[in-house]
Amino acid sequence: MTGHAPRAWVRLPSGRRLDLINPDPAAWLDTDLALRLARTYRWGGESAWPLPLSVAQHSLLVLALRRQWSDTPLPASDALLELLHDAEEGFLGFDCISPLKDVLGLSFRAVSSRLMAAVFERYGLRAWTAEAHVIHKRADSVAAASEAVHCIGWPVHEVRSVLGIVHPVLDADPLAEIYDCRPWEPWPADVAAERFLAALDALQGARKALPCPSGRALSLA
Repeated sequence: MTGHAPRAWVRLPSGRRLDLINPDPAAWLDTDLALRLARTYRWGGESAWPLPLSVAQHSLLVLALRRQWSDTPLPASDALLELLHDAEEGFLGFDCISPLKDVLGLSFRAVSSRLMAAVFERYGLRAWTAEAHVIHKRADSVAAASEAVHCIGWPVHEVRSVLGIVHPVLDADPLAEIYDCRPWEPWPADVAAERFLAALDALQGARKALPCPSGRALSLA
């Protein structure tokens, strides 16, 4: 026994440390978040392809759906909320399937919530409005249903009967048109990280460039 407190921090790709119990919003670089999300896999790491599907790619898919469904350009602040909706999973290092979350209980949810609160503070995110949250959940569910079939190999009837997802399964992959990639194929981690980081940088830049009534640039970071 050394007498030291148990280690609750993880080393990040940059060499920085993030305390998972008491996360500091300034502890990580954007590159850390992008790479860890690109190395964190959905669906327990299962895949019908040679590579598993990353949370980074899923996040970009949800953002693409929200933009596709919007009658007007999605505000940068709303788009950031979509892009970062699973950000804490990158720091935890796994995307916990819903049934397991119930077993892990309140302690796991508390850690996850504190990490997400740090993400909200770091990126100046605002809470979902009730209307926006409904649309987000639909996009997240459509993404999940489509991933289950095209990326993992679930039959459609089990998406309904086992996973309990009632939203439609897409035929066309919205990311294929954006990135000129093979539809529904999971990306390598370096590719997913690069594309996620580019989207994050673009959205932060767009938000900071918003004019305020006085004509000066308004920074919301």
